[in-house]
Amino acid sequence: MPNPARILLVDDDETIRTSVATSLTAEGFSCRTASDGFALTSHLADFLPDLVILDWMLPGPSGIQLAQTVRTVSDAAVLMLTARDEVDDRLRGFSEGIDDYLVKPFAMAELIARSTAVLRRRGRVPSIIEVGDLLVDQNAGIARRGGATLDLTATEFRLLEFLASSRGRTLSKGQILTQVWGYDDYDPNLVEVHLSSLRRKMEVQGPRLIHTIRGLGYRVAVAEAAR
Repeated sequence: MPNPARILLVDDDETIRTSVATSLTAEGFSCRTASDGFALTSHLADFLPDLVILDWMLPGPSGIQLAQTVRTVSDAAVLMLTARDEVDDRLRGFSEGIDDYLVKPFAMAELIARSTAVLRRRGRVPSIIEVGDLLVDQNAGIARRGGATLDLTATEFRLLEFLASSRGRTLSKGQILTQVWGYDDYDPNLVEVHLSSLRRKMEVQGPRLIHTIRGLGYRVAVAEAAR
């Protein structure tokens, strides 16, 4: 990718702006922030974002109104952040052309994963993830380790894709359930069962890459002490 994907974040919470911008920048994205949407048109014109992350409740124009503006004058994708988690609210957002929707409070790893997924669909981030000798081709739906193709189920591939794209971060069972299965109130043993199967298939080809961080969750990393 010759230039980093550009993300514009509009949120009136300074703490959120700072932490999200810091995390996105650390991931290699170019990030600009704003506390309201009054200058949105100017930001769209001179920053040319690939993705706009909008808070729903803002001083002045709401996130929904700003999403309508984005759709009118830009081809940027839109991800909505909001504490409003009713189904009707989500449906309204999607009806306005919002690409994705994340409820506050949110985990930074999930925001990064969702932003990356949206940008990948736009062709603005690489589709191949490499962690040591592991290669995950997201477009082809294939994972290889040491040159050997792993025989994964669709769920195992989605699980590996999410973990690998968040390499180096510890992800809780709840975060994994939400991202891979789409909900966070199901039996967390579901994660353990699929992770166990995935690990067996991967470790035939090499040392452990998916590590258990006791009491916290799981992390994909190379050369980490066995746990």
